[in-house]
Amino acid sequence: MTERYLGEVSAGNRALLEAKEAAPFGPAFLAAHGGDLTLPRPLFVDAEPTRALAADLHALYELVFQLPARLFEGDFDAYLKELGLEPAKHAVLRRYRATPLLYGRADVYHDGDSYKALEFNVGSSLGGIDRSAVEAGLMRVPAFRDFAERHGLSYVNAAGRLAEEWRKAAAPITGGADPVVAFLECDGGLEVYLPMVESLREAMAGQGIEMLLGEIGQVTERDGRLWLHGRRIDLVLRYYTENEIVSGEAPMEAVERVERLHEEGRVVLWATLDSALYHSKGCLAMLSDERWRAAFTAEEIALVDRVLPLTRTLSTSHSVIEGEQVDLVDYCREHRDELILKPRANFSSTGIVVGWESGERDWHEALDDGRTTGAIVQRRVRPKPFEVMDPETNQVSRWVGVLGPFVMPGGRYSGCYARAMPEGASIVRGLGAGPSTGVFLVEGAAL
Repeated sequence: MTERYLGEVSAGNRALLEAKEAAPFGPAFLAAHGGDLTLPRPLFVDAEPTRALAADLHALYELVFQLPARLFEGDFDAYLKELGLEPAKHAVLRRYRATPLLYGRADVYHDGDSYKALEFNVGSSLGGIDRSAVEAGLMRVPAFRDFAERHGLSYVNAAGRLAEEWRKAAAPITGGADPVVAFLECDGGLEVYLPMVESLREAMAGQGIEMLLGEIGQVTERDGRLWLHGRRIDLVLRYYTENEIVSGEAPMEAVERVERLHEEGRVVLWATLDSALYHSKGCLAMLSDERWRAAFTAEEIALVDRVLPLTRTLSTSHSVIEGEQVDLVDYCREHRDELILKPRANFSSTGIVVGWESGERDWHEALDDGRTTGAIVQRRVRPKPFEVMDPETNQVSRWVGVLGPFVMPGGRYSGCYARAMPEGASIVRGLGAGPSTGVFLVEGAAL
């Protein structure tokens, strides 16, 4: 499909080449992401394996939610210790344990043969839902819509899928009407992310959902319901986390108010704080590490090996890798060019050390630090590059991208966005701030 696209633009279809520039994006989206739209075209992915990936990710998330029971016989303290979570968070997470909501986003490479999940996010404080505007905007450009229709391209609007799930979750409260949603940050935390939040509000308004913006300390209770800015709330989109509860930026009194009304069925909390138990990168190591394999069925082991690259926790002194018992740190020192080190709890590429981009001394120091902190090491996945034509110069260059498929209840493909970087660029700098784009599915019949 990429060859067909490049063939048409090389033959002079300037309108197709410049479709992203012509797309009618909303003002809030452009204010938040206008500088990120430098990749001039979307990615094309095969529909069947991408839908199979969605099913695999759904099953993988369900398996993660079972880790405390599977590996620690329900011993919550042992599970928290293995994750290396700070003791100050333990009481908060014990108080707010609930049935986890299947809502998250994975970071995925395609290596030319299959998809591999580098990591995943669990819980309500996700980014990227609003970027489904890219696909929707391109489909409003006649030249791109014509290309998509001729070649059987389709996409799933992540904002639309989320609106669908919100309506279902809030139906017992709303009677089936569209819910009023409150986006709640910690006190003092809204302004920092306001452009992105406004973009999300714009995206959800396009799906018929009204979303109010506020901070947790601003919510009040009246007549057994939650209120914000004088409006009664049906669903809370929680962006404050256990970190802000521990620090006091999310006052306990306000947090308890929201939790209690949720438990009483008077508001829907999307999602509960228990998600903090499952978004640690340490969960990937629990799934991948040979020492836990007895807790899983053969089918589950096949799922893990299919989706995850080899992942280990550095605080483990010895490990089985490809059937051989090894000293883990020694192994990592010897295989620097094939490994990447990641802190268990950080996000947005913070603290990542890339073995193949590091000198030997820096890598050894990072391993020593990671052994103390319990960082994870993960085997390198080499993404298959794709070609992009520059609308200004008509030059074709090679890029690599990381996909961000969303996981929502139901197990089906729920939309995706992508970030990209030029082939050969630093993986951390490139994907942490690289341009974003949309993702279109290519049905097999079109190939």
